[in-house]
Amino acid sequence: MTAQRHLLTWLALATVLGLSACTASGSGGSGQSPAQVLGEAKRNLDDTSGVHVVLATEQLPKGADGVVSADGIGTHAPAFHGDLKVASGGITADAAVVAVDEVVYAKLPFTTKFAEIDPGDYGAPDPATLMSTDAGLSSLLTEADDVEEGEPTRNGEAVVTEYTGSVPGDVVAAIIPSASAEDTFAATFMITEDNLLNQAELSGPFYPDAADVTYTIEFDEYDTDKEITAP
Repeated sequence: MTAQRHLLTWLALATVLGLSACTASGSGGSGQSPAQVLGEAKRNLDDTSGVHVVLATEQLPKGADGVVSADGIGTHAPAFHGDLKVASGGITADAAVVAVDEVVYAKLPFTTKFAEIDPGDYGAPDPATLMSTDAGLSSLLTEADDVEEGEPTRNGEAVVTEYTGSVPGDVVAAIIPSASAEDTFAATFMITEDNLLNQAELSGPFYPDAADVTYTIEFDEYDTDKEITAP
């Protein structure tokens, strides 16, 4: 009986330790508050030399001029090199884009050379501003309100924890100018175990007199080194 009692005691202790380990590795196990996690994720995004960014929506409201997608490498020069798809005047066009030194160059459809453009003419922001540490994508993380932490899940190959909240419209409008600065936007952030922003999703009134739009923004290839120069 004594041996059996010892065995049961060890099994109970092992169960407690196992549950403790699961709690430590699961949601909230780091002991950090949601604000602390998102703050560290912002610092990591601000500190990286470069990152691959994909911003996209399934479709824009009928008649809206704006960004359908952007896919490229952003650095903190700030600069951007990649591809932009915009809708303007009922036409959707793809263009190779280089943005550096506050100038945006695009190789428009049916052209063979880069030319300087005003992205505002296409309802688009300067893509280099996406990497601004003050008013770029990273600012969404620390400006989010009423943030709630979800459970760890898998997004592709990454294990992430989901954080949901809302972001003031003026913060979103600094990134995508057509967004309503007076409203709020629903936000979801997926943060890796290393406190890297893996994905963000924003939903709300991005375009006047139109239904809400959802943009998904994915981040990978952190610490990319790329020198981006004018073409």
